[in-house]
Formats: sequence, structure tokens, C-alpha cells
Amino acid sequence: MDENSRRNFLKKAGAVTGATFAVGAPAVHVARKYNWRMVTAWPPNSPLLGEGAEMLARLIEEMSGGKLKIRIYGGGELVPPLESFEAVSQGVIEMGHGSSYFWGGKAAAAIFFTAVPFGMTAQQTNGWFYAGGGLELWQEVYAPFNLISMPVANTGVQMGGWFNKEIRTIEDYKGLKMRMPGFGGRVITKAGATVVLSVGSEIYMNMERGVIDAAEWVGPYHDYLMGFHRTAKYYYYPGWQEPSATLELFINRKAFESLTKDLQAVIKTAAYRMNLWILSEFESRNNIYLQKLINAYGVQLKRFPDSVLKALKSHTKDVMDELTSKDPMSKKVYASYSKFQKDVSAWAAVSEIAYNSILGL
Repeated sequence: MDENSRRNFLKKAGAVTGATFAVGAPAVHVARKYNWRMVTAWPPNSPLLGEGAEMLARLIEEMSGGKLKIRIYGGGELVPPLESFEAVSQGVIEMGHGSSYFWGGKAAAAIFFTAVPFGMTAQQTNGWFYAGGGLELWQEVYAPFNLISMPVANTGVQMGGWFNKEIRTIEDYKGLKMRMPGFGGRVITKAGATVVLSVGSEIYMNMERGVIDAAEWVGPYHDYLMGFHRTAKYYYYPGWQEPSATLELFINRKAFESLTKDLQAVIKTAAYRMNLWILSEFESRNNIYLQKLINAYGVQLKRFPDSVLKALKSHTKDVMDELTSKDPMSKKVYASYSKFQKDVSAWAAVSEIAYNSILGL
């Protein structure tokens, strides 16, 4: 081997050796960072609802080590509140925060995942989602829209609403103009009411101007902050229309699937945490603010008469029969929901209901 050949050989050998050492050395990976946007169906800075969306974004950023950052836009800041579903579905925005019953016009079965009149409590609903097949059905309903969804909050049992006249019989609903979305709105329509749909930021103004005679929102804490006690004097219970109300995080499927598995797990885990936190906050604050409404502002707390509740329950059955007879997916979801409710109610009869009955002894 001549000198030139020898030198070329050594250079090639050195290159190979260097490559071998490089393989054994620690690899340096630059993790991709994501900057996403989330639109909500709530007014900007809305207590607990918008606050929950902001906290969710902070949790995701913290848990991801800064790899996934989310900027929040309240309803109307980027898109109108009720257009957030479409914006995320089309991939214009990556995430949304709202309530599935807002999208009942797009997918009839969607409304089952927020609340069902005379349905399950928050604890029971979570049982259906996480252990009874409810979450899988939710994904099936949203699949045609290129979306995945998951629970991100629950208000617990809501109030029946604010009224400017007393409800003594079911006939008092005739001609009543009321803000009530979802199944509840369909039920009171059966009773003769006129449903006026409006986003949260418009309810107070509509009550004040007489556009509506009554409205339901959430419960004492949130209703107090919204100022409804200044526009109506009767506050009715129980919240037959929403014995629990799930809020959702919905995500563009393509965007979600572009994330690494660990970031997908971060989002799911943060949503679990927020679902518990929001429910805990409402449970903690509602009675405090109910007493404030009664004692400091003279709000008249009223219970719906049994005859009214019985009539509303009958109308609820009619609404369910109509919906499930027309929409196969709604029939499938309701079959799962109602079976789980029947089974879990049998257990509740000998657990929580039985326990609550002995507290006054």
C-alpha cells in the first residue's frame, strides 16, 4: 500500500470510528413545542367556567414542561361563542371549551353528554363516562366532525331558574319566555313556553329588558356573580333540567393525533383534574351564596310544586321518545345512559339516599 492509499484508508477508518463513538454518545433531541389556541363558549373571564379554561391551560403547560402552550379566547374574542364547535371541527382552532348541548343542532345525540332532565347526578354521570361506556359513545358521536371530547368540569345539581312570576301549576309555563338550552328547553316547550336561546353574557340584559321572563344558568354562586338577583325575585329549585351538567374539552382530532403520546396523556390528565376541581368549587360555594341571596338581597326561594315536576317529567318522556325514534345514534346513547342510571340508582337507594335519610335522626 503506497503512502497516498494509506492516508485515505486512515481517513476513512477515522470517519467510521467517529461515527461509531457518536452512536454510543448521548443523543441530543430538541423537543418540538406547540402553541395552540382554545376558544370558549363563555364570556371572557367568566368565573369558574372561563377561569377553569385558563387553569386548564396553565396545568397543561406546567405538566408538559412548556412543550404545549395554549392561549385562551373567551366567547366572541376570536369567534362567536356558538361557532366554536365549527371552528375546532374545521381545524381553524385546535381546542374548544363549552357544553355539548350547544351543538344539538349539528349532532342530536350530543346533548346527552351535558345533562338529561331527571337524569343522573354528577357522581353518577362520571361513573357512566369513565366506567360505563359513556366516553366511548361521546367519541363515536363526535367522530364525523373530526373531534374528540372529554369531561372537563361539572357544575353538580343546578337550580331550576329565575322567574318574575310564581310557578304554581304547569299552566304557568304557557306563554312564558325562558332562556333554557338543551333537553330542558325542549321539555318546557312541550309545556307551552317559548325558549329564547342566548349566551351567558346576554342573559342579564335580556331579563332586564323583558326579552325573557325567566332564565336558568347554573347555581347560587355563579348566578350571584352574574347579578340575576337584580332582575328576578323568585329562585326555583330543584334543577330538574340539569341534575348535573358536564362541560367539555373538545379537540380537533388531527391536531390531537399530531401530539406525542406523553402530551396526549397530559391533556387527558389535566382534564380529569379540572373535572374534579370545578365540581368541588361549586359544592364549596353554592350554599354560602344561596344564603347571601336570601338574607342580604331578599330573594324568594321557591320549590317547584310536585304536580309541576310530575308534568315536566311526563313531558321529558315525550321528548325522549320523539328524539330516539328519529335518530338512531340518540337511541343508542340513551339506551346506555338509561340502563346505567337504572343500575346506579338501585345502588344509591341503599347507599347515599339511605344514608342521607338517617342524618336527621
